[in-house]
Amino acid sequence: MAELAGSAGRKDRRGSVLVTGIGVMLPGATHVNEFWQDVRDGNSRIGRLTRVDPERAGVGAAGELRDFDHRKFLPELNEKFASRYTRDALVTMSAVEEARRDAGLGSDDIDPRRLSLIASSSRGPLEWVSEALTADGVEAQEGGGPDHFGDSGAMLRGMPGAPATLSAIYGDVRGFVTTLSSACVGGHHAISFAADLIRAGIADAVVVVGYEFPLTPLVFQSFRAMGNRVLSTESDDPRRAIRPYTRDREGFAFGEGAVALCLERESHARARGASGYARFLSHRALNEATHPFGMDMSGQVTASAVTEALHDAGRTPQDVDWFCAHGTATPKNDVAESRMLAALYEGRPRSAWPPLSSVKPVYGHLLGAASMVNAAATSLALHHQCLCSTANYAGAVPDPECDHDHVAEGPRPTRTDLAVSLAFAIGSQTSALALGAA
Repeated sequence: MAELAGSAGRKDRRGSVLVTGIGVMLPGATHVNEFWQDVRDGNSRIGRLTRVDPERAGVGAAGELRDFDHRKFLPELNEKFASRYTRDALVTMSAVEEARRDAGLGSDDIDPRRLSLIASSSRGPLEWVSEALTADGVEAQEGGGPDHFGDSGAMLRGMPGAPATLSAIYGDVRGFVTTLSSACVGGHHAISFAADLIRAGIADAVVVVGYEFPLTPLVFQSFRAMGNRVLSTESDDPRRAIRPYTRDREGFAFGEGAVALCLERESHARARGASGYARFLSHRALNEATHPFGMDMSGQVTASAVTEALHDAGRTPQDVDWFCAHGTATPKNDVAESRMLAALYEGRPRSAWPPLSSVKPVYGHLLGAASMVNAAATSLALHHQCLCSTANYAGAVPDPECDHDHVAEGPRPTRTDLAVSLAFAIGSQTSALALGAA
């Protein structure tokens, strides 16, 4: 993105970027305050799977977005248009508008040509595709009915970028608009691109949104094919489906929804009287270029990404107050993160390592929106000066390699100046996002 800067961009490359707004459309949480209470307290919103037959899915738990009504969040959307939009588009548009409302960034507060929007989704409109590929959908495609393919809107509904472009149209966003697909690190990538646009002088604000709706037979079956301890089979208590860093962990449950952050040039935010939740410091992404389903198990590669990100911010690992981990409760991920800490703080006892929490047990794994959930939780932890707890860890037997501080006791008020959000993705990808107090 740096090549887009030009001379004006070079003058402003070091401009400070704030997170000024947060919008969420998640199971049990459609307001930033509800989101904060959930991730702070480790209040799991995972329940029994109803969107897909559990026998067909092979699992019984998921974080489902229920009773969603777009009209509450998109009052100016013509219902004729809304009836032709997919659920993922309406949810994403709602999250974007909530982030702008939370930031106080209305149409009169910014030149629409200086406002951009970047989305992240691992699989795009898979829920609609799954429905369209039913027997009725195939008949419609062949001219037998109007349900899925009977109007020109079907072309739009199937596009991965549709939620972003529809959000931009509704919100009069006239700057750079695009959608990234980098699996679970995509949200971090989008945030980094957004900060580059702002620092390059191309945008004054960028709304970044991650969305995912993976509760389809195809996704469940694809992940089940990867073997045991990828998807949790917990059936007695869905809230305990995700148990990171414990000896009896058995994988994750999916969640669905959208999370949006409003990133804004600090000078622009201050000029209109806005403050921020957190400050973007730096981001490092790397591809390990090894096995597409593997990840660095030594901890050294991830530690190098974290160290480089902190170096870019003029900080060191010793300055980190908290890690918001990927924490999927899969056998390798949790151990790899603990080994990363061991590499970063070599020679220090585990009791002296910074705390590392996972918020995955709260809403489930949102794939292309997962790192957006982390970034939002990290921003709010810095804002409220309180660390998020790891649900389902207290009272459990820890994995011996993961037996360190996971903020098991519940929310922890503490001085927090620097936090790192971690993300890992299929495709051998690693990402570290450093945020500071605003």
